[in-house]
Amino acid sequence: MADFHLEAKVVSRGAGRSAVAAAAYMSCSKILNDYDGVQHDFTRKQGLVWQQIFLPEYAPAEWKDRSVLWNAVEENEKTKDSRLAREFVAALPIELKKDEWIALLTEFIQRNFVSEGMCADVCIHDTDGHNPHAHIMLTVRPLDEKGKWQYKTEKEYLCVRDSEERGFTAAEFKAARADGWEKQYQYKVGKKKVYMTPSEAETHGYERVNKYPKSTKYGRQNPIAVRWNSEEQLVLWRETWANVVNRHLELGGAEVRIDHRSHADRGLDEQPTIHEGVVARALEKKGVVSDRCEINRQIRRDNAFLRELKAQMKKLAQTARNTVPALAEAMEALRGKLIIFRYQVLRSQSGKRRITNNLAILRPDYERYVGIVGKIKDKNTERKTLLAEKKATPVLQMRKHKELSARIAELTEELEELRSEKSRLLQSLDYAEDTSAEVIRKDISAMESMLENLSRQEQKYAAELDSALKEYAGLEEQGAEVDPDELMTQRLAIRTETEKDAASHVKSAYGDQYQPLVMSDAKRDVAKMLGEETERKSVREQLKEKRPEQKAPQSQKRRRDEWER
Repeated sequence: MADFHLEAKVVSRGAGRSAVAAAAYMSCSKILNDYDGVQHDFTRKQGLVWQQIFLPEYAPAEWKDRSVLWNAVEENEKTKDSRLAREFVAALPIELKKDEWIALLTEFIQRNFVSEGMCADVCIHDTDGHNPHAHIMLTVRPLDEKGKWQYKTEKEYLCVRDSEERGFTAAEFKAARADGWEKQYQYKVGKKKVYMTPSEAETHGYERVNKYPKSTKYGRQNPIAVRWNSEEQLVLWRETWANVVNRHLELGGAEVRIDHRSHADRGLDEQPTIHEGVVARALEKKGVVSDRCEINRQIRRDNAFLRELKAQMKKLAQTARNTVPALAEAMEALRGKLIIFRYQVLRSQSGKRRITNNLAILRPDYERYVGIVGKIKDKNTERKTLLAEKKATPVLQMRKHKELSARIAELTEELEELRSEKSRLLQSLDYAEDTSAEVIRKDISAMESMLENLSRQEQKYAAELDSALKEYAGLEEQGAEVDPDELMTQRLAIRTETEKDAASHVKSAYGDQYQPLVMSDAKRDVAKMLGEETERKSVREQLKEKRPEQKAPQSQKRRRDEWER
């Protein structure tokens, strides 16, 4: 089913990434990065469906070659933390075909990026036929009419005239200087360094400290780049993507639609799924249960379950009348929903306790494991250094050799102890001996995500439980207008069946994950919430009180008949 996903990333040297490497990866090609001389070869990667480069009007024609385009980007960026490109990963609707994907991508890219002056490199991937998506890489510098890169930020000099300070770029300063504006430089005034204009410093005979004029900290940003980098623009792109996809879904005859808004903005109680990623899905294909995929399966089951329950409760509210049979059926059906909601709350709380306990054990053990790994690394480095030093030490330096050998032997023994401790720790945590710290960290992160998910689930069903209790109270008010004994008698007659239906409903939704003991606790809790023990007792007492009154005339008649006989 079509799903909205438009993930925005930045390709930055500061994060250790390369625009050439990113382009080679998504195009499954081999490209040499002229900036650092690294050859990036992804020709063995599978799943490339289509690729295309879109250029604005003023871009050089040779940039149609992916290698030329991204090497030109790398060459123009000089700093070690430069932002090289912007990347979008967009989910494509499986309801459409390849030609329709190309049409909607072309429309979206031409309208939103190329028309703004960006160069766009787009590739469609679909490795398994179930996860079609597009990678869109965009240049982050605007182009001028001559096809040259514009600035991201421009130096802005803080100039002074008549005690007024104002910022000017280099081009602006040429005109501003004729109007009496002067740059400011640092001059030595006693033991201090003070910014002032050259004309003022000359009158006092101060000595200039350096040649760099005073300027703003970050310079003046290109207004086009500022708009491209804004949160407002990202929201607009997400909305436009949803509109374009929905239009093409409609043209393709598909009934489904996507929505870029969050569940909260749409007023939905349903919980959104999390991003799974190719690694999680690859694990699932191999038969390994992925935490992320399992979380999403649970979220989808919960959402479907909640939609069904809400529909049933709405139907019950519409059909409940002041007649005893209808009212009894409505109250017992709603009671069954209360049991289901309470089951969900208890199940969430149980899962939270289990995960919290596991984290309480895993987190300190993980910190201990990281410490052991760090010690092993440090001691290995020291041992290698000493081995090299021993090898370089002349044989005649016996004392030095002996000291080095002793320390190396000591380190070897310590390393063996640390490795044994690491092995025991991993074994106690049910991990393989070659498990890295990153794997454990990811497991902790997945458990924390599951804990958050269970907390949201608990809050959601607790709110539904409160809402159902209020609705039940409304039905009780209706019940006050009818015979309470008759109402309770009819309710008790169908209660066993409605409780079985509630348990069967939960069991069919969760299969092997159904927990009978939790269901038993849910029934007990709902009975307490509704005060049923007291209610049943009062009904029994009323019945006992009425039985003698009804049988008295019959016994008197029997005694009279016997006397006459």
